[in-house]
Amino acid sequence: MNQVCPVFKREFLGYFRSPVAYVVLAAFLLVVGAVTFFLMDFFDRGTANLEPMFVPLVFLYVFFIPAVAMRLWAEERRSGTIELMFTLPVSTTAAVIGKFLAAWAFISVGVILTFPLAITVGYLGDPDWGVIFASYLAAILLAAPYLGISSLASALTRNQVVAFVIGLFVCLMFAIVGLGRVNDLLGGVLPVGLVDVIANFGFYPHFDAIARGLLSLGSLIYFFSLTAFALLVNVIVLER
Repeated sequence: MNQVCPVFKREFLGYFRSPVAYVVLAAFLLVVGAVTFFLMDFFDRGTANLEPMFVPLVFLYVFFIPAVAMRLWAEERRSGTIELMFTLPVSTTAAVIGKFLAAWAFISVGVILTFPLAITVGYLGDPDWGVIFASYLAAILLAAPYLGISSLASALTRNQVVAFVIGLFVCLMFAIVGLGRVNDLLGGVLPVGLVDVIANFGFYPHFDAIARGLLSLGSLIYFFSLTAFALLVNVIVLER
């Protein structure tokens, strides 16, 4: 932990020393607002909940999180500062965890900044605040495996664009697995039992369960184990 904290502080504060971070946050909030109000017809639904915002988040993360994470290691490798980092008294594991936690905190800031939408819902109706807070928790937890995968993609290459494309593709695969239409397509060629197993590896079913207030142990284990596995491979890639 003594090694993780300096890395976390350096990386997290580094986001806000650059105008790029503010542009990314502003773009995220703008896209979330546009999707919620226009694409998902927020005002026409007649229900006091934030489902129109949280449901598309699974796919917005596919673009947003790889964009945030693509520089984590690719830039370090391109500029040569990764060799300098590992000459310091910081282990590879501590560096990976510190960078991950900093990026996760930055993404969480973006999610929390959408809270005025919750206030709007509270003003217009009588929402179930328990479900709303559960949805925010689900959104923050969901960001962890996205970020773990994207961080690993960044460690695999020196090129940020390549890291972004790899992270986007892998995250997209996890995002669409478990959706109804995808399950129907797979059901046409695979046994039902195998389709159910594959569906359990998708992000959406676990995210949706927590967002509805069902804080199941299985979903928590899924998010944290997938994140831990991605970070473990990240460490192995960097050490080799």
